[in-house]
Amino acid sequence: MSSITYQIGRSLYLNITNRCTSKCTFCIRYKTKLFNSKHELWIKKEPTAQEVIDEIGDPLKYEEVVFCGYGEPLVRLDAVIEISKWLKEKKARVRIDTNGHGNLIHKRNIVPELKGLVDSISISLNAHNSKVYDRLCRSDFGEAAFDGIIEFARECKKYIPEVEMTVVDIPEVDKKEAKKIADDIGATFRIRPYYEQDYVK
Repeated sequence: MSSITYQIGRSLYLNITNRCTSKCTFCIRYKTKLFNSKHELWIKKEPTAQEVIDEIGDPLKYEEVVFCGYGEPLVRLDAVIEISKWLKEKKARVRIDTNGHGNLIHKRNIVPELKGLVDSISISLNAHNSKVYDRLCRSDFGEAAFDGIIEFARECKKYIPEVEMTVVDIPEVDKKEAKKIADDIGATFRIRPYYEQDYVK
């Protein structure tokens, strides 16, 4: 049975879509259907917002609730907003893990719509320039994606309390240059470990 929600540590993760606007060469979804060898994240049908809410139960059992699965959650912006409104009514902490394509996907600045609903956002920068990003991430938006991510992150700093930018620890990425980008935006910076066979968030 596919997993709409899955727990790691004291966080609950919401897996609401398989759709993604990148085809990253290092992505775990191309290596296994089972995340951490136990969570079947390749969902057969996208759940409704209500189905996700029903699966969450009491969100205060967790330190945070995170939109993160085998796809890009902001593809389903309306569902993210509906679920997040319910979570904030319950006083839960909400995080989104995203590829940063939200504004490109919806062809408008969606970040103000997340104000007051999202406590933290983690944006996958994944490279230090557009050329490397395009080669590694193979975005639907081509080389425009990288600048789009940076602009998205700048908007997030205006409306979301905690903004993080990350890269995967692979040789092709100049981590120092990537950190400079995050520093310039005012975001925190994190290097995500890369696991060839096993992946632990």
